[in-house]
Amino acid sequence: MQLNLRRPICFFDLETTGVNISKDRIVEIAIHKVLPDGTEKTYSYRVNPMVPIPAATTAVHGITDEMVKDERTFKELAHEIHNIIKDSDLAGFNSNRFDIPLLAEEMLRADVDFDMGNRNAIDVQNIFHKMEQRTLVAAYKFYCDKDLTNAHSAEADTIATYEVLKGQLDRYPDLENDMNSLADFSTRRKPVDFAGMLAFNDKGEECFNFGKHKGKRIVDVLEKEPGYYSWIQNADFPLYTKKVLTAIKLRGFNK
Repeated sequence: MQLNLRRPICFFDLETTGVNISKDRIVEIAIHKVLPDGTEKTYSYRVNPMVPIPAATTAVHGITDEMVKDERTFKELAHEIHNIIKDSDLAGFNSNRFDIPLLAEEMLRADVDFDMGNRNAIDVQNIFHKMEQRTLVAAYKFYCDKDLTNAHSAEADTIATYEVLKGQLDRYPDLENDMNSLADFSTRRKPVDFAGMLAFNDKGEECFNFGKHKGKRIVDVLEKEPGYYSWIQNADFPLYTKKVLTAIKLRGFNK
């Protein structure tokens, strides 16, 4: 089954120095872009993270400091990558919880504005877990009847994820071949920020989701304790969380 697209969609996967969204860096990114007319193109980049890659992480993806020391930094690649994805929905495997948040951090560190407000995020892992409860290797075997022999290679994982989504659409007649619908189905909850530091309450109002103000409306906290905003901006929070919080603060000023 081919994807029913209103706009391009970019399947992507990251290999990184670790799993901390705020602190870790990209060492490899692969993007498989599919256009509404069926045209497909794959882009793959090794990235110099400018920090050492831990041995335990190298053991997972096989990328060493030596392999990336002469590659471009993400800041040098950021505009090129942004030009590929800026008109597209984004899709990946566990992408809503990891790949998109970390990509957003890298983009913002490179002074490239990054926003998901007008496009869909389709997490193939969430669809898979709702349907079958398996890993990407098992998903590839289950939906595509193929063995993923090069797992933890960004390009292999990216292509496998793309094929798995098409296999899911073939297998489940009630799964609509529509990117808006797939984005809704693959999202566990509507996020305020990627890291989950900010969340919606039952009334759809933005609230803090951590610390002493957990569960309280952001607008109320910022009004009563304006220093809390400054503390977050100067502390070790994800850049995207800070950006969203600033937007909420400015929205209050405009009102």
